[in-house]
Amino acid sequence: MPARSDVSIRGVEISYGPVRVLERLDLEIAQSEFLVLLGPSGCGKSTLLNAIAGLTDVDDGQIWIGGTNVTWHEPKDRGIAMVFQSYALYPRMTVRGNMSFGLRVAGAPKADIERRVREAAEMLRITDLLERKPSELSGGQRQRVAIGRALVRDAGVFLLDEPLSNLDAQLRAELRVEIKRLHQRLGATMIYVTHDQIEALTLADRIAVMKDRRIQQLGSPDDVYLRPANKFVATFVGSPAMGFLLGKLGTDPSAPMFEAPGVKVPLTGYAFAERPVAGQGVELGIRPEHVLHGDGDIAADVEMVEPMGSDKLAWLRIGEQPLSIRLPAETPVARGDRLHLKLPAHRLNLFDAASGQRL
Repeated sequence: MPARSDVSIRGVEISYGPVRVLERLDLEIAQSEFLVLLGPSGCGKSTLLNAIAGLTDVDDGQIWIGGTNVTWHEPKDRGIAMVFQSYALYPRMTVRGNMSFGLRVAGAPKADIERRVREAAEMLRITDLLERKPSELSGGQRQRVAIGRALVRDAGVFLLDEPLSNLDAQLRAELRVEIKRLHQRLGATMIYVTHDQIEALTLADRIAVMKDRRIQQLGSPDDVYLRPANKFVATFVGSPAMGFLLGKLGTDPSAPMFEAPGVKVPLTGYAFAERPVAGQGVELGIRPEHVLHGDGDIAADVEMVEPMGSDKLAWLRIGEQPLSIRLPAETPVARGDRLHLKLPAHRLNLFDAASGQRL
């Protein structure tokens, strides 16, 4: 592995004809970090990954890997290995042949090839599949082979472009664990593209949430989940999604308060990112698991209950506004019930109603 494998994206801009895909994007990825690029389709996350790999040219800016400016280097000279969404395995080659192909083309010594293939197969637990062909493998096994083909390279940076999106839910969960273990064992820098926020939250050291050609928030999974920078991040990350109540800030500056029809929530203890303005239109966001019920003074009517196995989700109505609450599975609650809620200030997220930015 190269002595350094940090990645630096400096003012990168990319366009496809008149369509701007990335705009003045800056991003620093530390050596051995697992960074996830998360966002909806078309936000530019795969374009950024392809630019790091050298598969897409940049219009402006620079890309540095391991302290070297690789902006115009060929992909083979960047010290990277890539895993694509499509397995792209050679159907007439065995697993061993697929994993060793790149090394054989590069003229690596036979003994070195055999050692690298054996070590990668052991890490991915596919040693018993080495003599099979892709048609004899399941989808999960094929993706392990595709990852193994990248592992045999002497790379310090691994780029993974939605590698699990073609698998069913159970296989995705299994391979998430394998990829996490792999990162811990290798200590390599990994940059992972996905639109699946569960993958992002479970795998990442840091998450870069992307939208509209830019990074909307860069932070740890806890930061992104608990303290979203704007309403887009709040709605995109989390399942079920964060609930919102539209209202305004109270007029007493000595006792900050969220006010809406049928709702008054003291904001003492809320960490404002900027000085609140009395009367300002805001949206109060709170995740379903943070809503408390029992002896609160906010009345909410239950409209629907979704059993989810270990817990249940109740969809509520507070006046004309919807909200949801996550409850233990054994909680007796049914449509038509009335709950009395508390919204703890330290669990709230306040967003400016006009800009959507966190307050």
